[in-house]
Amino acid sequence: MIELINKPDMMGSYKADDAVFLLRDLSTLSLEISNEERERLIQSGTHYSEMLPIEYQPSEEYLALFHRTLADYAKRIAIAVGVVAEQIKLRKGLENLVLVSLARAGTPIGVLIKRYFKERYNVDVPHYSISIIRGRGLDETAIRYIFEQHPTAAIQFIDGWTGKGAITKELDKSCAHFNAQNKSQIESELAVLADPGHCVSLYGTREDFLIPSACLNSTVSGLVSRTVLNYSFMEKGDFHGAKYYKELQSSDVSNLYIEAVSDHFELVTEEVQEILTKRLLENTTPTWQGMKAVQAIQEEMHITDVNLVKPGVGETTRVLLRRIPWKILINPACIEDLEHVLLLAKDKNIPIEEYSNMSYSCCGLIKNV
Repeated sequence: MIELINKPDMMGSYKADDAVFLLRDLSTLSLEISNEERERLIQSGTHYSEMLPIEYQPSEEYLALFHRTLADYAKRIAIAVGVVAEQIKLRKGLENLVLVSLARAGTPIGVLIKRYFKERYNVDVPHYSISIIRGRGLDETAIRYIFEQHPTAAIQFIDGWTGKGAITKELDKSCAHFNAQNKSQIESELAVLADPGHCVSLYGTREDFLIPSACLNSTVSGLVSRTVLNYSFMEKGDFHGAKYYKELQSSDVSNLYIEAVSDHFELVTEEVQEILTKRLLENTTPTWQGMKAVQAIQEEMHITDVNLVKPGVGETTRVLLRRIPWKILINPACIEDLEHVLLLAKDKNIPIEEYSNMSYSCCGLIKNV
């Protein structure tokens, strides 16, 4: 076992008691590559975690849309946070619970669940944010650090939403690997705010609606980049890395987002309990029906690599912000929830096609370069 000589770097714009990032700060390094060059590298075999996209700088119109969307959806998000938080409490209790969000989409949701437990039950549950990378796994150094701080930790992993379920499968595989080599054991069960892919059994909702924290990048996730693992400048056995974009502080809405949603917790108690009562009677076993829709799209559109299909509002937004899109599929029944997707597609001159045969409200298709 590796001795934890180093501690993680202090980073992120959240309040210190809201979230602790277990990451190595790579802010002094230049890792950003244009979307075009990054896409070519990824599709020619370079792992996406070895570099970073250039942070998208939103227009005034897009930022106004974020604030409008947040005002419209804050209550809906608060209800979903409450529903998933109550399920976590029922399954694991609060005494030894440690929330571990997957950076970075999971981080705002982890903060909100922590805030919910504090407000509803006056219990201060520890919350860490750690890295998991598709194809490379969970940051085991971060997990061991958590057990050093909390020897009896009942870890609950948290993410923002599901797409095809790649991270759910990566988490299962990583936890099995960790458990085989360590005395401390972890459950791989993932809790998410939205599960349109039907990949998990712990979720706030399975509706594929806009989570405003998917609209932006670091400026709604504590000013932290997506995580990096590149051994050409990182040491094996150290924490995974990320950049802390302090220079974007004037644009940071991370805490504004948290406050806007948590202000509704006291007002949604009855609605949370109503949904929870029904949820406990339902069969929430994952059916992976989202993946079936993805495979149908892949076949119909003659796409050779399933990784070029990114389903759901969150993943489609990421495609528009960080990748080179080919086109965007829109479910016409969900058009009212997709204003930001339509705006981004218009800005980038990306074609939009109506497609209703999917469990998602939209799907981003990446261009084969």
